[in-house]
Amino acid sequence: MAYMNLDVLKNAERVTDPFDFVVAPGFLNPEYAEEIYRDFPAIDRGGSFPVSELDYGPAFARLLDEVQGPEFWAVMSEIYGIDLFKYPQMITVRGRCVKKDGRIHPDTETKIVTCLIYLNKPGWQSPDGRLRMLRSATDLEDYVAEAPPEFGTLLTFRRADNSYHGHTPFEGERRSIQINWVVSQEVVDKELSRHRMSARLKKLVPFA
Repeated sequence: MAYMNLDVLKNAERVTDPFDFVVAPGFLNPEYAEEIYRDFPAIDRGGSFPVSELDYGPAFARLLDEVQGPEFWAVMSEIYGIDLFKYPQMITVRGRCVKKDGRIHPDTETKIVTCLIYLNKPGWQSPDGRLRMLRSATDLEDYVAEAPPEFGTLLTFRRADNSYHGHTPFEGERRSIQINWVVSQEVVDKELSRHRMSARLKKLVPFA
């Protein structure tokens, strides 16, 4: 059985105001939560890490395979009416959140679609660290939707000049896979190179 439940994503409500986004709780089948959580890479620093810089177990590898599979790409293309097969996919992984994370931003212009899959244990207890889809660049309290980063929740949005999102400060474990479709392979190569340098620095310099 697949980890992903694509029907959940297909049937999730697409919101178009103030920008295009979808929140799909239960996108990952819950019976696989323990094995995916177990095989998630050990990350003890904040920041985004390229998959190539991480060690992980077979369940997490299988999830990555599904993320890169044509069925997922096809559903995402249908949601936004964009042929995402024309664009390269970039995958990074986050394991921990630091207090500076969550600042309001719309994502860079080189991104076309962003997708986050949360992999934390069920029952996110903190009031913080819940990603909010915002109406403006200045007010975290002026939001149209909020997604707790619980296991299996998918949040995706089409990048726009006003695709503002962020969360209140949180420090601690906050696991996710971030998938971006971007404008060119050059962007993928540049961004992953930057993340690799940062990841290697963090191994050498404590708390870098």
